[in-house]
Amino acid sequence: MITRTALLNTLKSALARSRVVVLAGPRQCGKTTLAKELLSEDSPHYFDLEDPADLARLDEPMVALRPLRGLVVIDEVQRRPDLFPILRVLADRKNTPARFLVLGSASGDLLRQTSESLAGRMERVAISGFSLRELGAEAEQNLWLRGGFPLACLARNDADSIAWRKNFIQTLLERDFPQWGVRVPAVALQRFWTMLAHYHGQTWNAADPARALGVSEPTTRRYLDLLTDAFMVRQLQPMHANLRKRQVKAPKIYLKDSGLLHQLLGIDSLKALLTHPKAGASWEGFVIEQVLNMEPHDEAFFWATHQGAEIDLILRRGDKMLGIECKRTDTPSMTPSIRIALEDLGLERVIIIYPGLKRFLIAEGVEAVPLRDIAAGNVV
Repeated sequence: MITRTALLNTLKSALARSRVVVLAGPRQCGKTTLAKELLSEDSPHYFDLEDPADLARLDEPMVALRPLRGLVVIDEVQRRPDLFPILRVLADRKNTPARFLVLGSASGDLLRQTSESLAGRMERVAISGFSLRELGAEAEQNLWLRGGFPLACLARNDADSIAWRKNFIQTLLERDFPQWGVRVPAVALQRFWTMLAHYHGQTWNAADPARALGVSEPTTRRYLDLLTDAFMVRQLQPMHANLRKRQVKAPKIYLKDSGLLHQLLGIDSLKALLTHPKAGASWEGFVIEQVLNMEPHDEAFFWATHQGAEIDLILRRGDKMLGIECKRTDTPSMTPSIRIALEDLGLERVIIIYPGLKRFLIAEGVEAVPLRDIAAGNVV
């Protein structure tokens, strides 16, 4: 049993501040387990909307929810979007007798519904799979290979992990998307998702996948947004500085979970991963997710010019910006891209994250940091 102390504390703080808290993240990432540490599923205040009995209890939602006091948990809330206006009414009562924790597995529609119905009353907490900080530095290679979904990461062996990930992909495409109202054939979405795995770490260009699938570019854009809304894909947006240089304007595409990326690429072992052409891109995406899940920031971007200068990740915190480069090498060093970025973007500093053991200064404002330092929270 992995205790996710930091996430649990974040959730408790959010519930102390806000009348409604939305815990959003992909299916099977641990949202329900986290909620059960705050409230037992046997409690009459716990509603699992995948349970027919709990759905029946909410046939008359105002009657069921109004008398409750204290913490109320509603799991898989995207199955009942009609509950959001009712939560608004209940959240506005004097003395706020109840606090609502709602769990959701789809970001796009869910956030639109909550922002419209619960504006000013709701706080959002995002959750993903296990992180390196939660599992410790010794879990680095296993976490990278299998991904962070608890049942995939903690499986008895690689074969069991592969079987779980295969079933997860099929369930999402064949059951979850149709339940969320998506009317796209599962076969088409799986082909597109597999294509995205091969584009992992590259800037988005709709023309190639549209041509390969025989659909229009707006259709591929819709497919991309569907997978993004399901927390499967990260669209890392480009930063546009006020420079005379031509800068990349398309987002970079990453599959958020490295285990699902490897499943779609047919990678079944650490040996196969280390010799695969996408190993470098996979490691870059893995590091970016670890940093984004750990480091506080207001916005995150990448930066690239058509002349070849590029920074993998830029975190903005207030009026300061931190650059992060991901280099799967034993000897990280100063590069022209880093020098240009420091001069043109006004970065406070640049950190090069690499898979070594020692932390050392490369140049003024440029430091090499081992990935294992993430586990100890010592990146910055």
